[in-house]
Amino acid sequence: MERYTAVTKYIRISPRKARLAAGLIRGLTVEAAELQLQFCGLKAGRLLVKTLRSATANAESQGDIRREKLVVKEVRVDEGPRLKRSKPRSRGSRHPFLKRMSHFTVVVAAS
Repeated sequence: MERYTAVTKYIRISPRKARLAAGLIRGLTVEAAELQLQFCGLKAGRLLVKTLRSATANAESQGDIRREKLVVKEVRVDEGPRLKRSKPRSRGSRHPFLKRMSHFTVVVAAS
């Protein structure tokens, strides 16, 4: 059973928030997963659907598999680098902010 992968890196969303959307599509067919992400109302859903479509296109072009037969086998959201920013606070101090990034990995295979 062939597995087809798509990876999107350096997405400016916190991995914790993105994992909420990733949990919605594990084990679903590609068509059901795409519908779920489109209507979930999360920013991560909009971003994750691009990676899902890329994995589907990889399977269709490399493996000659129809999209109706594809199932989402694995969805991984890993932590990327962090942008370190700060804001000035009272009495000359500062308050640090970590702007987190994510790496998305989607694996599809024929059912």
